[in-house]
Amino acid sequence: MAVFTPVSDDDARGFLRAYDLGELTALTPIAEGVENTNYALETTRGRFVLTLFEGRTEAAALPFCLGLTDHLAGAGLPMARPVRDTSGQWLGSLNGRAAAVVEWLDGAWLRAPRADHLVQAGAMLARMHGAANGFAMRRDNPVGPAAWRALADRIAERAQGADRAMLDRIEAGLADLGADPFGGDLPAGAIHADYFPDNVLFADGAVSGVIDFYFACIGPLAYDLAIAMTAWGFDGDGRPLEGAMATLRDGYESVRPLTAVEADALPRLGRAACLRFSLTRLHDLVFHDPTKLVTPKDPAAFLARLDGWS
Repeated sequence: MAVFTPVSDDDARGFLRAYDLGELTALTPIAEGVENTNYALETTRGRFVLTLFEGRTEAAALPFCLGLTDHLAGAGLPMARPVRDTSGQWLGSLNGRAAAVVEWLDGAWLRAPRADHLVQAGAMLARMHGAANGFAMRRDNPVGPAAWRALADRIAERAQGADRAMLDRIEAGLADLGADPFGGDLPAGAIHADYFPDNVLFADGAVSGVIDFYFACIGPLAYDLAIAMTAWGFDGDGRPLEGAMATLRDGYESVRPLTAVEADALPRLGRAACLRFSLTRLHDLVFHDPTKLVTPKDPAAFLARLDGWS
């Protein structure tokens, strides 16, 4: 989460006229993350999140993202369900951006999850994959293999020094993956595609919410697991946390065992996950706008995780 587009109290009050959520009592920017503008929104009816969707989240994809969240919440999973306005719509417009209100979920993400937390996180991801079986909408991966070449080419126009060295290593990794890094024989469905610790909330020792479905798409289920293992299995400097990847995988397979083909593909999918997030982080660093209330994440620390999948 982050703040790119300022929203005043008066702006929010005008937007809320389309909702039956009572009167605005507080509006607080949420500075974490790098993708969309988010505010904690408090009204006389409760607490919510107001999200304004920025450039990387295309407006045409939002019905898929919000629809998947709503579908999973309807299946009994702890998701931040989108709130409909008085005309029955999830989406409106605020300060030139598509905007939505979603439920506030209690809990906090864990900076040092224990083994039992990893098991729960893995199991929740598998439950999400199972519950998404009946979701009929489709969205191609907005930052899948087709987008990696364009990102690398754009970075190359500006990258110098250490940034250029990182790009060279990413390029070598992409070449090693080949033209079809996912393959066509892996079970696929709706995936979260950004299942990082800061998108999984815990309260009283249990998963209390999963948030931020704005990279959600149709893709290989095992790739979603590989992203999660890559996200949860290393420290902030990219060093492996002993047993963490295996523990999260065990949690996942306690609900949905991998097929033999998925198990064989997992190391390749893990390397793909490392390269995907290194690319977007390097792009955001190279093209960072210092006037925005957001801190780019370190691509070097993520690229170092590539060694953990070799």
